[in-house]
Amino acid sequence: MTTATVAVVAVLAPGMAVATSSPEASGGGPAYRMARDAQPVSGATSSGEGPLLKGPGTYTDTAVTGQKKHYRVRLDGTSNVYLSAVLAPPPGTEVGVLDGIRLSLAKTDGTPCGDGTTVGFLAESARPVADYVSRRIEPGRSCQKAGEYLLEVEGRGRSRTVPQRWPMELTYKAEPPLKPGSAVPTAPTGWSTEPPAPAGGEPRRITGGTGFNDAAAVKSGVWRDEMRPGESRFYRVPVAWGRQLFVDARLANLPGADRFAAINGFRVELYNPARGLVESKKDNYTGKPASVGFGTAPAAYANRTEGKSEAARAMRFEGWYYVQVSLDRTVPGAVPLTLDISVKGEGGARPAYDGDAEAAGFALGDEARGAGDPAMKAFGLTGIGLGTALVAGLAAWWLLARRRA
Repeated sequence: MTTATVAVVAVLAPGMAVATSSPEASGGGPAYRMARDAQPVSGATSSGEGPLLKGPGTYTDTAVTGQKKHYRVRLDGTSNVYLSAVLAPPPGTEVGVLDGIRLSLAKTDGTPCGDGTTVGFLAESARPVADYVSRRIEPGRSCQKAGEYLLEVEGRGRSRTVPQRWPMELTYKAEPPLKPGSAVPTAPTGWSTEPPAPAGGEPRRITGGTGFNDAAAVKSGVWRDEMRPGESRFYRVPVAWGRQLFVDARLANLPGADRFAAINGFRVELYNPARGLVESKKDNYTGKPASVGFGTAPAAYANRTEGKSEAARAMRFEGWYYVQVSLDRTVPGAVPLTLDISVKGEGGARPAYDGDAEAAGFALGDEARGAGDPAMKAFGLTGIGLGTALVAGLAAWWLLARRRA
């Protein structure tokens, strides 16, 4: 049966373009950079007066502790829609155990379209945090008809005399449905989360971005960066259908630093193309070398219904996946970071989308797909070699023909 998914993402992160605090003042690096084409909106406290999010795109607003904001969205009757939110307090901001936001999607009469989702800092340093709510076209699910729906974002946190106001980025993405009568590709079986051998070689220098919009593009290999206290850095990796992503992030020691312990101070998170959380791993950092790593299920369309865990179900798209590395603000100095990225797998069948999945953000172009595919890379190198030989042969033939003439 034709299926469609709609998602909305909201993101709040340090370093956004709309943030006005300087890196030095906040003590945690640059603020989250909002998307260049993001449209500013102002959510209403009344569900009947919420601004309309005019279709797929990116929007900016401010999340307020203790306040609910409402937005209207118009959904078709075929697409899977994802609405995400990124919460991005300035780096170095003090955050509480309960601080965060809760997202929910409902009909105009208040009937929920599914479970809501809560995004927060878990009593750790402020950092960009994100997730989504979705509307999927499937038998037995609610909110299947075209029409107007309500997105609600509730600012949560401990009671304060002055409510906290933090930058927030909302994203509306619509995944095209499958063509009528087409089969849903099956998910790969027999895969393992055992990480491949380290890539080895000299690490390549790179500087991670402040968030999803300026994340540094990486592929399989070893990369070197540097983390400052309270900072988050983002990297994006192309993951094609049927392939698994393995991430191993390592912090070096911090010479001269002792008698400090950043509990859960080293965190690595992975988000899918709709900005939904896939994995979140953490470790303490005490100035000694520390490592955080994980592997994913193969990316497969069928994961959304057949995945045996939330992490597996989140690997439901082909596209750019985002690795976020965060360092606690109590660490007393900058620390070298090594990022070992591996993409492996035999590949998988592509869904027969009835629309442009790449333009919607749910597919890779040939160049990006090859960057994350060792087999395609080898094929490309072979093709370059054959092309060079062919050109050389044609040149020799032309010279010989001239001499004979």
